[in-house]
Amino acid sequence: MTRKRIGVLVFDGVKMLDFVGPAEVFVEANQSLAAYEVVLVSADGRPVQTSIGGPVGVTRAAADAGRFDTVVIPGSELPPARFVTPQVLAAAEQLARGTRRLTSICSGAFVLANLGVLDGRRATTHWKFTKALARQFPAIDVDHDAIYVRDEHIYSSAGVAAGVDLALALVEEDYGADVARRVAQSLLVYMQRAGGQSQFSAALTGPSPRSPLVRKVADLIWADPAYPYTVEALAAHAKVSPRHLTRLFRTELDSSPAEYVTYVRFAVARDKLDAGFTLTEAAMVSGFGTSEAMRRAFVMRLGISPKKYQQRFRSATRGVG
Repeated sequence: MTRKRIGVLVFDGVKMLDFVGPAEVFVEANQSLAAYEVVLVSADGRPVQTSIGGPVGVTRAAADAGRFDTVVIPGSELPPARFVTPQVLAAAEQLARGTRRLTSICSGAFVLANLGVLDGRRATTHWKFTKALARQFPAIDVDHDAIYVRDEHIYSSAGVAAGVDLALALVEEDYGADVARRVAQSLLVYMQRAGGQSQFSAALTGPSPRSPLVRKVADLIWADPAYPYTVEALAAHAKVSPRHLTRLFRTELDSSPAEYVTYVRFAVARDKLDAGFTLTEAAMVSGFGTSEAMRRAFVMRLGISPKKYQQRFRSATRGVG
C-alpha cells in the first residue's frame, strides 16, 4: 500500500495543538496499516517558532515538498494580519496545487480565504474568528458554529481539538470506520463529533441522562453511533439487565435504548448533511447503513427526505454573515 502524503504547513506563531493534534491522528493510523506519511513544511525549509515558544524543525521547504494527497493549514493565536504573510501565502498556494484535499484548522481559514479558494463556499473557523472572516471575506458562506465543514474537496474546522475531529473524519473517509475507531480508542478520544455539531453545545437536544449509568450508555452510543448495538450489549456495558436498562431509559429519556440509538444516528446524519456530506456518506457514517433507512428516519422525524432537508439547509444559510 502506498502511503498518502499529508503536508502540514507550519510558520512562526503557529498554534501547536492545531497541527500536532491532526498529525498524531494520521500517525496513529499507521499502527493499523501503512496509511500516511506526515511531512512538516515551512515556507523556506527552516524551523519555526510555535505558540508555546519552542522551535519545531521541518522536513522540507514548500517549493521542494512535492505533491500531497492532503494539505493541512493550521492557525495561530496571532491576528491573521501578522501570520498570513506573503511568504505563508506563497507556500500555501504551492502546496495546494494538485492536492486531493485542502484543509484548514482554526484561523488557518484566513490563509485559504486570502488565496480565494473559499469564495462561494461554506467554511468555518474558531468562533472567536468567524465574524472577522465573514466581514473581511463576504464571498465566503461562513458557518459560525460548526465543528468542521466540507465543501467538495476543501475542509475547514474550528480550533484546537476540532482539528482532531476533522482528521478522524478524513481517516474514516480513507480507510473506513473501523480504522478511525481504533485510532480514536488509541488516542483516548471519542469517535469524531459530527461536523455540523455546535462548537458550544452537545448534539443531543432532547432530555439529558440524569443517572451515571444511563449517561455511560448514552456516551457510548454518541461516541460511535455506527456500531451495531443491541439492547443486550448495552445492558452488559452498564452491568444491568436489559429490562432494567430499558426501564431507566424510559424514565430518563422517554425512549427505549433502541429508539435512542436511532435518534443519535438521526442527529449525526443531520449534522453530516449540514457539513456537506453526500446522502450515502451520511448514512454510512451515522450507522443507518443505507440511504433508504436514513430517509425513513428523516421522514418520520421531520416530514421531509434527507435530500430536501439538505437543500433547505443550504438555501437557508446562504445569507448568513
